[in-house]
Amino acid sequence: MAQIRAKITALGCYVPPRVLTNADLERLVETNDEWILTRTGISERHIADPEIATSDLATCAAKIALQQRGIDASEIDLIIVCTVTPDMLFPSTVCLVQKNLGASKAWGFDLIAACSGFVYGLNTATSFVGSGMYKRVLVIGADTMSRILNYEDRTTCVLFGDGAGAMLVEPVETADGDVGFIDFYGEVDGTGAPYLSMPAGGSRHPASAETVENKMHYVHQEGQQVFKYAVTKMQEVSTALLARNGLTPADLDILIPHQANKRIITATAEKLGLPPEKVMTNINKYGNTTAGTIPLATRDALLQSRLKKGDLVLYAAVGAGYTVGASLWRWAY
Repeated sequence: MAQIRAKITALGCYVPPRVLTNADLERLVETNDEWILTRTGISERHIADPEIATSDLATCAAKIALQQRGIDASEIDLIIVCTVTPDMLFPSTVCLVQKNLGASKAWGFDLIAACSGFVYGLNTATSFVGSGMYKRVLVIGADTMSRILNYEDRTTCVLFGDGAGAMLVEPVETADGDVGFIDFYGEVDGTGAPYLSMPAGGSRHPASAETVENKMHYVHQEGQQVFKYAVTKMQEVSTALLARNGLTPADLDILIPHQANKRIITATAEKLGLPPEKVMTNINKYGNTTAGTIPLATRDALLQSRLKKGDLVLYAAVGAGYTVGASLWRWAY
């Protein structure tokens, strides 16, 4: 089949209405607003109510994207749900989302790459569209991180929030030949596995009274290791991707990085030589929503008129594993 380019044609985001502020966290764990702001840049995050699961957040975001595009869910060919907090280990969360949407003609799968999940999902979508196999692929990044946080651990519970975002990927039409997907660069590094993980719940440490007692079903992180790796790798893959396409950071209109920590974003931007106005940051409002951060940041960049049709946008992320990815696009709308 002839290679076809892909473009993003719609975007929908959703966060649960309940907000957990730094002041609220002061009542839960030994911390304070100044400590959190200084180390993370986060002021508040959204938390799902007990009856809400990841598939619910994903469904809401997807419906907004479909409404924006003006199409019915029955017109979707493929759904990719990027998450590390599935409703359950099986069935796949995508099955629940497909049913919720009424996407009767779509097949799909879950993709697990932690904070790099959405960037990986976008690249997967472009491959399916680019091959000519499918015309409409819905990529959803959704995580309910509050369900796997230990609210007695101030080093992790202050970082994360719940949220979801969805992008629709379709073929580039002839009239829009100057926009769409350009290139992707990805890596994994398994030596990073011990530094950011949820140790129990899988086949290595199945759920037991002991794993629950030892709090092994929560996020465990060695912050300094993750910080150093994230800054180094986001800069490296971004530079490599741009160079491969005959570009430099100066050519970018905007960098939209994974929103893990404001200090990581600032350090990465400085290494790339990018001024603040070319770097999207919204972690202060949402915290780290894992696979949801890239679409949420894109939505806010559009709302702030910092992203417009024809702009050169670079997505970059580092996640548990380690997973690393960068994706280069010419924005389509």
